[in-house]
Order: sequence, then structure tokens, then C-alpha cells
Amino acid sequence: MKLFISRIHYKKDLNLYEKLVYFLLKFPGFFYNIVSGIRNKLYDKKILPSYGSGAFVVAVGNITTGGVGKTPFTIEAANYFLSRNKKVAVISRGYGSKLSNNEPNLISDGSGSQFKASVAGDEPVMISENCKGAYVVTCKSRIKAEKYLMKKFSPDVIILDDAFQHRKIKRDLDIVLVDAKNKFGNGNVLPAGPLRENLNSIQRADKIVVVNKGYNTEKTLKFCDFLKKKFEKDIYLCKMVPEGIYDINTREKLPSGRRIMAFSAIGQPSGFYDFLKKDYKLIAVLEFEDHHIYDRADVAKIIEYAQEENIDSVVTTEKDAVKLIDIIKDIEMPINFYVLKLKSYMDIKDVFGE
Repeated sequence: MKLFISRIHYKKDLNLYEKLVYFLLKFPGFFYNIVSGIRNKLYDKKILPSYGSGAFVVAVGNITTGGVGKTPFTIEAANYFLSRNKKVAVISRGYGSKLSNNEPNLISDGSGSQFKASVAGDEPVMISENCKGAYVVTCKSRIKAEKYLMKKFSPDVIILDDAFQHRKIKRDLDIVLVDAKNKFGNGNVLPAGPLRENLNSIQRADKIVVVNKGYNTEKTLKFCDFLKKKFEKDIYLCKMVPEGIYDINTREKLPSGRRIMAFSAIGQPSGFYDFLKKDYKLIAVLEFEDHHIYDRADVAKIIEYAQEENIDSVVTTEKDAVKLIDIIKDIEMPINFYVLKLKSYMDIKDVFGE
């Protein structure tokens, strides 16, 4: 179902059945667009209130569904402020968490994650492990989370992960990330398209960051120029490049040219595949639902699928690896599990104007 909907959202060569489903989905999308538009106007006119804590609040989000690179950017932002000797906290919704999110959960006090990814969710653990020194909290109420942080730690900077549509909290800086490859899909709001709200809502963003998870820089620069003219906003390019592919347990690097299988549970895995195809022979892929929590049965399925294709090396993303490491370290593995590590290139100082 995920692949089917993704095709409707992003592909142009739809077959007759897909076109029929697309037109049926446009009907509820019409009402979704009206409701989200009214909600935004109520916030714009301050009829609906927004909570402000006094900390400098940065909202990192996107206008489409699926993975755009919010978590890696949030990590970059948190580490930037930490390098400026600021007391930093990150609030995450905690998707995939087994913890009760009715009240704030302190995932990290700055020393790293206090929970496994299978318990706290992949994104909070990934942020905790890559932002030593930052407090990380999850809660379905970001207002509760912010009040908790201010009372307990009094941070200078609070970063809201995936919060462009969450307008209950005042923010000093609204940053929207856009994927350079998938852009805005077919331009429709949910459920017919990938837009979480009308495209014109980007106007309320302070800055737009275009995330290039591929190798076509020329097309990406043209897209940046298009966005700058259309929205008259500051546009920044964040280029994601592979740092390497490493064994999850031993940290040994995977030699190029090998036959591999890829698996993931992320929103938009096409960029992940593109990176792998450059230096490896990608034979097969296996996809799980976004934020899927792996168990031993999943690992057995991955192994079985790889062995059917005569593949002894499988590669996944960092977000998936944090959920797998505690499972595979206790199993005698007939195949090797690797993780693709990415690094981002951008002038983060320009984004924050310091």
C-alpha cells in the first residue's frame, strides 16, 4: 500500500487504475485543504494562541510527507548551537516509541540515549547518540515537553523536530526542508498528494533548505533558483554524501563493487538506493513501513530474502541501524549487516545568521 500511494504521489506515468484512485482521493483532499487553510488563518490572525517559553525556538519541518532529511539537519543544528556554548534541547514526537508519550520522556540528559531505539523510537535515539551534550525529550504534546525542559534544564535553544505544521508553539525561526529529487510530488494535498498543507504555506517559513540526496547538482541548483523566485525566500543547499558503508558490528568498510541487498523503514528510500547504486550492485530491496520497529522475525525475513538472491551483504540506513544493533549482536549471522553513513555539506552558520 505504501508503494502504491507513493507512486500516485510522485510518478507521472500512472496506469488507468492508479489514475482512478488518484481522482477519488482528490475529493477528501478538497476538504482537507479547506480545514488546514482555516486552521492556518486562525493562527495567522492569533485567534488560536501559540505558547512561548522564552527560549530561542527553531522549528525544523517539511511540507510533504516522507523522509526529507529532517533528523540529520536537526542533528547538525543542535551540534552547531552546542559548539557556540549554548544549552540545547531537542523535542521529538517520538514516532515508533513504546513509551507512553502522554507525559515528557527524557531520552537523553546529554550523555547519550537512555533507551534502546526499539523502546524510544529511531529518531530520538539517533539524535541522542549524535548530539552529546543536548537534552532530548519526546512527548505528543510539545507544549508539555517545552514546559518540562524550561523547568528542569532552562535551555537557551530548543529545536522542534518535524514541527512546521505544529503551530501551538511560538518559534523564532521556521525552517522548511525540501527534497531536491521528489520536490512537491504531484502538487496535491493529502491524500491525493504528498503535501501536508497547501504549497503556499511555505510563505510563512523563514528559510528553505533544499536537501540533495543524489548526484545531479545542476538540476538541484536550478530547483533552488525556481524556489527563490517563486517564494522570495533565502534558499540554502544541503548536500548529503556517503561517508562510507560499514559493518554494523565490526565497523569494517564494505568494498565497492559487491552485490548487495538494501532494506529500510524510511519515508522516501529512493535517494538511499541511488547512493548504493553508484559503487555497488544493488540486486534487491526490501521495504518496511516508515518507523517500523524490527524484531527477530524481521531479521529472519531479511536473511531469508538475501539468501534467496544469493547475497551475503545487506545494507540499511542509520535510522534503521539503531533499531537493529541490539537484535543482530545476539544472533549468529549467516550474512553481514552494513549501514550507510551519510554526512552533510552546507554552511550551517549561514542558515542561522551567525
